[in-house]
Amino acid sequence: MAPVETTAEFEEMVSGTQRKYYMLGGKGGVGKTSCAASLAVKFANNGHPTLVVSTDPAHSLSDSFAQDLTGGTLVPVEGPIAPLFALEINPDKAREEFRDVSQKNGGTGVKDFMDGMGLGMLADQLGELKLGELLDTPPPGLDEALAISKVIQFLESQEYNMFTRIVFDTAPTGHTLRLLSLPDFLDASIGKILKLRQKISSATSAIKSVFGQEGPRQDASDKLEKLRERMIKVRELFRDTNSTEFVIVTIPTVMAISESSRLRASLTKESVPVKRLIVNQILPPSASDCKFCAMKRKDQTRAIEMIQNDPELSSLLLVQAPLVDVEIRGVPALQFLGDMIWK
Repeated sequence: MAPVETTAEFEEMVSGTQRKYYMLGGKGGVGKTSCAASLAVKFANNGHPTLVVSTDPAHSLSDSFAQDLTGGTLVPVEGPIAPLFALEINPDKAREEFRDVSQKNGGTGVKDFMDGMGLGMLADQLGELKLGELLDTPPPGLDEALAISKVIQFLESQEYNMFTRIVFDTAPTGHTLRLLSLPDFLDASIGKILKLRQKISSATSAIKSVFGQEGPRQDASDKLEKLRERMIKVRELFRDTNSTEFVIVTIPTVMAISESSRLRASLTKESVPVKRLIVNQILPPSASDCKFCAMKRKDQTRAIEMIQNDPELSSLLLVQAPLVDVEIRGVPALQFLGDMIWK
């Protein structure tokens, strides 16, 4: 039996002028970037000043718009009616920034960091806190979190408060989930550092005032503290049902759908709102199938039935996006795709 054809209910996505965030996620290779870029184009064509952001190091957003977006700054996209800007954030750069914070004074970073807070004598006993690892090798998911917090910073500034729709093309599944548990991780680590620092700072402040050594090292822990605050903001944003929606993108294969089901379960566990499931690359209807297409179609129908019986996915709005016979590059192609998906 043919699955029930539902629309993406784009009216609901496009209505209202309060700022809304759409995060598109799923495993690699399912077409997240095309879906995200086409959604951004459609928002802009419906009068929303829109920002589309990719935190995926593969630079696929640049490919999608056929425009170089790699500078880490907002680039205007030509074509849509309302302003559309795109931003590709390089996670490695974000990671370097993080590492600079922890290694302000060259050397081993952590040891300096601890010394700078008057914790030199404790630094050795702190081995079991694994602070060294925290500061010198950033935790997984951090690059993505930094990227998103950078976007939040952009949006807080006066010149960018015009954007009413923000679309994120997120890195493949695992990263996004680790990103959500990151504030807890940082909380624990930074919390430990700050507690220690407070305990000891009163004792050492007398000494410090004699030697006048208070400068840049203070800076490192403040930056970590700021980072933590931004991470918490990122997480709150992800969980805000009024302004955020996570859209899962998948393809009609058993493997992809199993992964989508796990993704949905994890997002639910992290209380991230999910309403829509985009099933991309569906074979368009045809009067005459070759053997290959007939098999493929059967396979896809089976996968879609699997969604309808999956406890995690069956409650989502199922949106079917066709497999298209051209590569989707540039605004006109994205507009064409968007009109097929976001109905």
